[in-house]
Amino acid sequence: DMTVCILGSPTAFLPVLLEGGTRCPGAMVLCLSPTWASRVPSETSPGAWSLLLSRGVSFEAGGHSTLDTFAPPRRANYVTGTFATGGAEGGWVGELARDLDCPTGGSVPLAHRLEDPLVTRWVLAARAGLPVPPTLAFVLAPRGDIPTEPVAPGVRLVRLEDPQGQEKLVQEEVGAFLGGAAMEPYSQVVVRPAGWRWRGTGARSTHGKEEGTAVAQAVGARLAGLQEEDSVLLEALVPTARLPLPPPRSPAPRLPMSLRICTLVCRSWGDRPQLCQVACGVGRAEAPVRHGAALPQGLDSSLQQWGVVALGQRQALAKRLQVAAEAAMATLLDTEAKLSPQQRGGTRAHTDLLGVDFLLACVDDALELVALATNSQRCLETCLLAENMGRAVGEPPGDLPRLLAEAMLHRAQCHLVEGKDILLIGAGGVSKSFVWDAARDYGLRIHLVESDPEHFAAGLVQTFLPYDSREHRRDEEHAERVTELLRARGLRPHACLSYWDDCVVLAALVCQRLGLRGCPPSAIRVAKQKSRTHQHLQRCCHGRPPPAAFSVPCRRLQSHGDVERAAGTVPFPAVAKLEFGAGGVGVRLVENAGQCHQHAARLWRDLRDDADHPGIGLGWGNAMLLMEYVPGTEHDVDLVVFEGRLLGAWVSDNGPTRLPAFLETAACLPSCLPADRQAQLVRAALQCCLACGLRDGVFNVELKLGPAGPRLLEINPRMGGFYLRDWIREVYGPDLLLAAVLVALGTPPVLPARPAPRGHLAGVMCLGSEHGSTLGGGGGLAALQALQSRGLVRLNRLFEETAGDGEYEEPCLSVACSGDTRAEACLRLLGLCQALGIDSPRYPVEHFLSHFK
Repeated sequence: DMTVCILGSPTAFLPVLLEGGTRCPGAMVLCLSPTWASRVPSETSPGAWSLLLSRGVSFEAGGHSTLDTFAPPRRANYVTGTFATGGAEGGWVGELARDLDCPTGGSVPLAHRLEDPLVTRWVLAARAGLPVPPTLAFVLAPRGDIPTEPVAPGVRLVRLEDPQGQEKLVQEEVGAFLGGAAMEPYSQVVVRPAGWRWRGTGARSTHGKEEGTAVAQAVGARLAGLQEEDSVLLEALVPTARLPLPPPRSPAPRLPMSLRICTLVCRSWGDRPQLCQVACGVGRAEAPVRHGAALPQGLDSSLQQWGVVALGQRQALAKRLQVAAEAAMATLLDTEAKLSPQQRGGTRAHTDLLGVDFLLACVDDALELVALATNSQRCLETCLLAENMGRAVGEPPGDLPRLLAEAMLHRAQCHLVEGKDILLIGAGGVSKSFVWDAARDYGLRIHLVESDPEHFAAGLVQTFLPYDSREHRRDEEHAERVTELLRARGLRPHACLSYWDDCVVLAALVCQRLGLRGCPPSAIRVAKQKSRTHQHLQRCCHGRPPPAAFSVPCRRLQSHGDVERAAGTVPFPAVAKLEFGAGGVGVRLVENAGQCHQHAARLWRDLRDDADHPGIGLGWGNAMLLMEYVPGTEHDVDLVVFEGRLLGAWVSDNGPTRLPAFLETAACLPSCLPADRQAQLVRAALQCCLACGLRDGVFNVELKLGPAGPRLLEINPRMGGFYLRDWIREVYGPDLLLAAVLVALGTPPVLPARPAPRGHLAGVMCLGSEHGSTLGGGGGLAALQALQSRGLVRLNRLFEETAGDGEYEEPCLSVACSGDTRAEACLRLLGLCQALGIDSPRYPVEHFLSHFK
């Protein structure tokens, strides 16, 4: 069972527990007492502990909860809770969550770091480049959690050997700070003790900048009780920016007010920070606005209240806030990664939820976001309060509980697959190299069956089983031999699957023999054979509309006599291609029967078996088909389906092909299409898969969209190839590879219920015939790799060298650029292609990209 365990008080986490119970009934468990859980030595991680739950409150769909007794105890796959200092349950929560073998969303040591404003302020200023209030900090010399380098802008650190008898040094440092350039814009300062022990105490004093003696005395008084983990801070009291406001409706004077912006960030898909929600607090300027002291309000209305009237300016500030908050978390996560397991509270302990507070200040007549402090739970409580208040006035439910529940469930699923034995049929080429890195990152034990005994992946897997299965018309025999190989090695895999197009039927047959989860071989065979797919769908006449509505007239070609017969039933222009082909090789537009005869003769002469062009399906023979040409735009739809239910779908657009061939030229993600047209494609793709019997797996469906709606080109009963897995992971977060493994293990993957793109990607394919000299001898590939190392481009190597030539050529490289908008991504890509010589009159990249509007 998948178990997400929340330790301690449910107050802050209750909406997340309810949402998680709806998404994955029974997976969210609340532990309210230390007697409900026990720690046992981990069987998989020496020195770590497993958390076992004997009792807990579990949450089901519809908001139902049950106090359950678990016999045998349930093992936690993900643990978090109320690690905030000072709580009644802080002691036992921290002890139960210490040094666990599963992902742990926080710990007491990490909470202590987050609640120390000096530590986080130094990190945010020195490593994230965020503005912070000018700060003078006094600490004891042995303190090692704040490095001396690099220097943090705006933060001055004074290390004291002994806090006693330092009056002269304190006076000198305070005088230099008050008279320094950083303090010029400010008139007041605050003296306060800092550190996790002082959270929420309110111990502070406010002074005018000119009161140097009083400030030095206040600092000296605080130093008297200084402990090793504490500090004394002297900081500027940064006022909230005061903007021109319309004339007041009342003659009463306006009081100076302050605005505190509270942001909540979670560690989302791919360990990337994601801003979840923003809430603002307003109070009197002379006193700090504290969490819980005022009712929260929204950012947009707060900015309007402060005089930011223009919508564009408010949107720009909201975007800047998102960037700053996510940069803060990324930096803190990077800093945490360098800590020892003891400093983090365990090898698997990480901050998964972070609150960052900002001020809206005015610096050099410009609005500036100033980072104040971080926290582990207060922003969560404030943001959930804001959401609950919104519901009372009819606002729709916000995304916060969903985002947090999805993040926790996803991390639990990542732990669930660790150590699983996965039988992989077919290694594929260099385009599938990401599989081996991903398997290592997820902790999968890969047992690989591969035809090439010298394949580079042999040394990257747990078990390498060389077996020549290239003659796929004998897959029944191959499946029996593979199962015998497994028995001889004593291997009992938890799941079996294939990402390589040639091997999907063999993988299904092996699953059937081993009793593992997967689609029936009959369904995979229908999808694998293109003419059979369409002919099968044409018989599926139930539904509104029926799957037959998406099929295209086509006929199988095995001889020139078949060409004549097909020409009488398939209208021209038509498309002639390999029945079991892949990669667009050998696909051609034919205007009449004569052109079809000519193309078939060349193809049957040049492409006889797998040795002539590996990896394009010739192990199934070189039969062809003739299908009606479908006008419209071409799209890929990648689906995740579990027990016939659609769990996730992503639509990408392809640019125009270079007729008469159909090699891909360009692509973009997200799709340019409006939502209703994307929905048409997704529904058509799903209906076609289900009609063929594909009810469990990750599938790639190629369709065209014309004025009358979608028409199917072909179904690939495996994960999308080329760049698709990488792009979807970059733009939306989820990993199709992990989703395929989870489905094969019998677990429905947790995917975003409302996927929102993080940006836009536009890419172009490179061909050896067009770009070989530019990329090789011209140094273009080295330049692209240098840009990739700086995060400026995304490269996906499809082949080590040019695959095929002439009309049988395949793309060797995908080059993509990102942007906040599609236009920005396309503009960057076009400029890059022009600079490197990828764009040319023979290969007009600008024309390819012009279709993405």
